[in-house]
Amino acid sequence: MGQAPVPIGTRVISPARERWEKSPLEASPAGTVLAMSHAYAGNFVHCVFSTKDRRPIIPAELEARLWSYLGGIAVNLGVRMLAVGGTRNHVHVLIALPARLSLAEVVQKLKANSSRWLGEQDVAFGWQKGYGAFSVSPSMLEKVSSYIHHQAEHHQKRNFEEEFIAFLRKSGIEFDARDALS
Repeated sequence: MGQAPVPIGTRVISPARERWEKSPLEASPAGTVLAMSHAYAGNFVHCVFSTKDRRPIIPAELEARLWSYLGGIAVNLGVRMLAVGGTRNHVHVLIALPARLSLAEVVQKLKANSSRWLGEQDVAFGWQKGYGAFSVSPSMLEKVSSYIHHQAEHHQKRNFEEEFIAFLRKSGIEFDARDALS
């Protein structure tokens, strides 16, 4: 019924691995196996996070400096910041997430360091817990960047709460309306 025991020291290869090891995609013309020396990623993410209780506490006179500061944090992390913008109660960033970093780690560092910097500017400040993250197709990068750079205009038509819920719905993300903005 069962298979016979395999003697110790016998090399056992599954049929799937055997096919993989003989794959022509993995072999060079000389017959040597090629290995990838780098990790490549095309992870473009539109992240949105708000101030604590969505209060309008980002001083208008510090907005441009805050956006630059967020860009500097990204550079120090090795993250390409493609766009940054927002209003007095929330921020949008469009990033190219490298393969070596997790999204949660990048957002945590952006929020922690920018919060500390705002505190150094004598602003009683805190970010809301959590964030929204939405994948972006390369073909949509310009459109999303433009959207981020024109936040003041967009928010003349709808508030942050309406915008955020719309992003969740458009992205097909399940959420509880009672918790989505808490």
